[in-house]
Amino acid sequence: MPLPFLFGPLVACLLAALAGVPVAGTGRLGKVTRTILGVAIGASITPEVMDRVPQMAASLALVPLFLALIALIGVPFFRRVYGLDLPTAWYAAMPGGLQEMVLFGQEAGGNVRVLSLIHATRLLVIVVAAPLIMTQGFGANLDSPVGDPAATLPPHEMAIMAFAAIAGWKGGERIGLFGAPILGPMILAAALSLSGVLHYRPPAEAILMAQFFIGVGLGAGYVGVTLAEVRRDVVAGLLFTAMVASLAALFAEIVILLGLAPQVDAFLAFAPAGQAEMAVLAIVAGADLGYVVVHHLTRIFLIITGAPILARLIGVGRSRPGGP
Repeated sequence: MPLPFLFGPLVACLLAALAGVPVAGTGRLGKVTRTILGVAIGASITPEVMDRVPQMAASLALVPLFLALIALIGVPFFRRVYGLDLPTAWYAAMPGGLQEMVLFGQEAGGNVRVLSLIHATRLLVIVVAAPLIMTQGFGANLDSPVGDPAATLPPHEMAIMAFAAIAGWKGGERIGLFGAPILGPMILAAALSLSGVLHYRPPAEAILMAQFFIGVGLGAGYVGVTLAEVRRDVVAGLLFTAMVASLAALFAEIVILLGLAPQVDAFLAFAPAGQAEMAVLAIVAGADLGYVVVHHLTRIFLIITGAPILARLIGVGRSRPGGP
């Protein structure tokens, strides 16, 4: 299989969870390994990448339109087809991170379990399908080195990366940053990279460990799922993912036809999954990690800042007792 460190634990934990085995999530250790990807993403934000941001402007301008169309399709779908309440339908339709969307939905009075299953399904389907599309559709190879072996990296660079991971994570948590385990290290590592202090990505062994725990987390997301939830929530997630993926393919094709990015880069930039998972795929595909990451950061930023604001404007969750 491609990406055995990702798909091996993903499939094993998924099957175990569906079979009723009490699989545990990754917990704090999962957060630790996500800091590795945060540093890897941040280290890829080099001065050369920043110089190219104006060239990405046309492609980045499509991201808000992409998100608006997803909301216009997703919210009515969950409301009218599946009869979900408005807070749950609203945050189920937002293609952001699972933890953030569940937290926002919970604060608005939504159904946490339904949100968890729908977003877990979206992430799992995209992560499983993306490598097949890349290899069979685009002819991409997923055998690019994920990084240099730890033994070949300068010790002082390893120390800088460890500092960026820990300080970025804890600093992000202290200021209430959403997705602190990945965004905090990413921001700090990017600052160190842009200032010429950090010159390397984390070693291959660390990236593979991060893949392993991402796979465990995705598979364990179905712990305790019932047959009724599979028939309703998981199927709803599958149908919604198919619609979102079709939109993503359309926007990626527009980017490709306009000559704004190569096929694999455009596909990964608009794939509606988590930035950590897409960063892993970009690395193993040898794609332009900077281009892919900038687009996903734009998507996540717009959702995290815009979704709660729009929710308040349209009255999502206001009818909840004690709600805003």
